[in-house]
Amino acid sequence: MKEKAMELLDIFNKNGYEAYVVGGFVRDIILGRESYDVDITTSATPKQIQEIFGNINLPFESYGSVKLNYKNAHFEITTYRVEFDYKDKRKPSKIIYTDKLIEDLKRRDFTINTLCMDKNGKIIDTLGVLDDIKNKVIKTVGDADKKIKEDALRILRAIRFATDLDFELDTDLKCAIISNKSSLKELSYFRKKQELNRIFSSNNFYKGIKLLNELELSSYLQIQIDKVVKTSDPIGVWAQVNPSSKYPFTSNERNYLEAILRVLKDGKISDFELYKEGNYVCYIACEILGIKDANVHNRYDNLPITKRSDILINGKDIIDTLLLDDKKKVKQILNDIEQKIVLKDLKNEREELLKYVIDTYSK
Repeated sequence: MKEKAMELLDIFNKNGYEAYVVGGFVRDIILGRESYDVDITTSATPKQIQEIFGNINLPFESYGSVKLNYKNAHFEITTYRVEFDYKDKRKPSKIIYTDKLIEDLKRRDFTINTLCMDKNGKIIDTLGVLDDIKNKVIKTVGDADKKIKEDALRILRAIRFATDLDFELDTDLKCAIISNKSSLKELSYFRKKQELNRIFSSNNFYKGIKLLNELELSSYLQIQIDKVVKTSDPIGVWAQVNPSSKYPFTSNERNYLEAILRVLKDGKISDFELYKEGNYVCYIACEILGIKDANVHNRYDNLPITKRSDILINGKDIIDTLLLDDKKKVKQILNDIEQKIVLKDLKNEREELLKYVIDTYSK
């Protein structure tokens, strides 16, 4: 990615425009972290970028941003810009392009996202960011209160960066978050979920939880984060924090969420729960319950059946054997057989199952 990014910068320069890799990719190089998300900032406008690279889409032209696929790598390219009058505590109501890099950097959120790199790999540190990285601190670009008031999402972004990088929040930034935390109520649940997912997925998870608690943000996020255990899937964390129904979970996420909660009610993992909910759901529940010695995957593999269709008799066999026409009764019998097989009270052998049906239900 770096090599391709340097080629792009050279193309911009040869066409008479400034261009730099900016933000997280450069920061991560300094920190020795792997990064694949490359943003480029340039003095070229979207239309000028289109003139250079041909027929590219300009879906974000009004915001000075275009997406470019170069040698099978994806880049987001933004034009130097100045932003005015944030609306809805999220987006600027107006932007104007500028030809000055410093003006573009000053509109950004945190100093750690303002490092630049030129086509020769030279680091451009206009705002003294290297000191912030050395001191492991998250600071806003300019007045902290103003930056947080402009965009409420920066509250969660600050916590996410502090969590991922294991940095501390600057004192002014902490005060600004505390003063403006009620603005989180106006932030879309989609955006809140995005940032919380990243915090919940972080290897430094407990630092993020500590910050959310310390800054008393739970009521504004409409979650409960008093006691939370890290899980290998963030959906396991969501199952613990009792999120508002307004959070936009996909149907698949909601199914997992509800299944984990069902298992957690008992405080243990029975074989029948393992059969009904699946080994993945039960593995997440084990992480939450602290059942470290529960070898869920092996137990699942050793279940007599893993789905109802594995049972060696079916509804038609029951109807033919008992001469039933009550479908509800047939379903009840199948439920009974299913549970007994899973709990190893019955063998999944056709003759034994038919005998059990006759002995138990023929009357």
